Amino acid sequence: MTPDIRINGRKIGPGEPTYIVAEMSCNHHGNFDRAVEIVHAMKEAGADAVKLQTYTADAHTIDSDKNEFRIGKGTLWEGKTLHELYREAFMPWEWQPKLKDIANFLGMDLFSAPSDAASVDFLREMDIPAYKIASFELIDPELIRLAAQTGKPVLLSTGMAQLEEIEEAVATVRSTGNDQIILLKCTSAYPTPPEESNLRTITDLQERFGVPVGLSDHTLGTAVPIAAVALGACVVEKHFCMTRKEPGPDSPFSLEPQEFKEMTAAIRITEKALGTVSYGRTEHEHATAVFRRSLFAVRDIEAGGKLTSENVRCIRPGYGLPPKELKNVLGRKANKMIERGTPLAWDLIEK
Repeated sequence: MTPDIRINGRKIGPGEPTYIVAEMSCNHHGNFDRAVEIVHAMKEAGADAVKLQTYTADAHTIDSDKNEFRIGKGTLWEGKTLHELYREAFMPWEWQPKLKDIANFLGMDLFSAPSDAASVDFLREMDIPAYKIASFELIDPELIRLAAQTGKPVLLSTGMAQLEEIEEAVATVRSTGNDQIILLKCTSAYPTPPEESNLRTITDLQERFGVPVGLSDHTLGTAVPIAAVALGACVVEKHFCMTRKEPGPDSPFSLEPQEFKEMTAAIRITEKALGTVSYGRTEHEHATAVFRRSLFAVRDIEAGGKLTSENVRCIRPGYGLPPKELKNVLGRKANKMIERGTPLAWDLIEK
């Protein structure tokens, strides 16, 4: 049974509205006013939560030009050192409580991904409602333990992870007595080719771990997160920018406000369309039931006349006997005159 998981009182899990998270990342471009503008745009686009990253370049790595610290081919950041990338993407910590106040005033949650003990302590002081463990930190049990010990929900992103690594991360959270776990299917490629999304993993993760599962998505466009919701994703996280025309480390795979708004609307429609297991007519199908087939007299039949395949047919509309009764009707006699175009009923036919 899936545990009762709530972020700031909002229940997360199967059957609940998808929790839509807008990731700011480095799309603030080092400008606080831009960050504030983005938070307001996220609200307008339908986000339930703002996601930040709380780190310093020195917490993530060291400033080194050695080949091991230089980003190779296959990413948008080829040629930079790790320290250069994280310096460029860094968000000043003093912004984050202010942005949280703005997000909360607008009716959104705000939480973050810590990088070390200092950032966990900082976020605890901010009283964020949940902690995100990024894919790159999923194999860091000490960081996971520190986040889990806050007692708040922990979202574990699974990019690059083998099944055993996910099992270890989940076990680490549970070892602290915290059962507030949400797994996020993720592919850590920027951008992610849709064919590498492997969304069917969402249902497998749900079955294996018995926790809500969502998607942290880096594909271009909105089709993949919408498909994820159809497969049962309870959370969708997507990068958000004001415009991709502004260059930045994450801009190329972020959604602009109108695109994010369209994604949110499509997710809400998808939720309605999923509905429940249901058989029989829906409310709006009653009006179209007339287009079903039934048994009608297609020629005048005299009283005492025999019902045959020439004077009885299975046609639309659906006011007569069900088509399955045709074999029980043919060969019987009419007990009164049946005019052409009359729907057959048992009181018109001799027993």
